[in-house]
Amino acid sequence: MTLETPDGTTQIDHIVISRNGIFVIETKNYKGWIFGNEKQKQWTQSLYRRKFKFQNPIHQNYKHVKAVQSLLGIRQNLIHSIVVFVGNSQFKTVMPYNVVTLYELLPYIRSYNTVILSEEDVESFSNKLSSPVFSESTIQKEHVGNVYNNLHNPVCPKCGKQMVLRTARKGKAIGSQFWGCSGFPGCKYTKRKA
Repeated sequence: MTLETPDGTTQIDHIVISRNGIFVIETKNYKGWIFGNEKQKQWTQSLYRRKFKFQNPIHQNYKHVKAVQSLLGIRQNLIHSIVVFVGNSQFKTVMPYNVVTLYELLPYIRSYNTVILSEEDVESFSNKLSSPVFSESTIQKEHVGNVYNNLHNPVCPKCGKQMVLRTARKGKAIGSQFWGCSGFPGCKYTKRKA
C-alpha cells in the first residue's frame, strides 16, 4: 500500500487490523548474518565475508506508522510496528522485541490479546485503508519516481544530505565518477557509482 506523506510517499508492505490493534509490518528478505540495534541508523548484513549496510528497518517503519496514524486520525498507541525478516538470515545481535523472523510473526501478533478496538473501528479503518484513493496508479507512479530519484540521487547515510556526482581529480581512480556528500567538507562520505 502506498500512502502520501508530507514529503512525498511511503510504501507499506503489510497491515493487519484486529480488535487488538493495528500492526504495520515491514518485511525484509535477507540472507546471511544480520547485525543491528534499535538506535543505529544503519544495520549490517554479512554475507560470504562481505558486508552490506542497509537502513534501520525500525526507523523505516516509523514513517509508515506515522502515515497510517495520520490517515486514520488515531493515537499511535493503537498501532504496533513490526519488522519481519524472511529468507535465510540469522540475527547475530540481540534484536529489539518487535523484530522477528517469519516463524515468530504470528505468535508475536497473538501476544497482543487485549481488545482495544471495537468491531466498528476495525471495519471503518479497513474501509479507509482499502479506499481506492490511496492505491491510485498516480500515487504509485509518484512513489516509484521517488524511489528512482533516491537511487539515482542517493541520500548520504551519515548525515542525510543529498549526494552529488563527482569526478576524481587525482589518485588511482582519476577521471572516474563517484557519489560524494553535498555536505563536504563537513561530511566526507563517498560511495562508488554503480
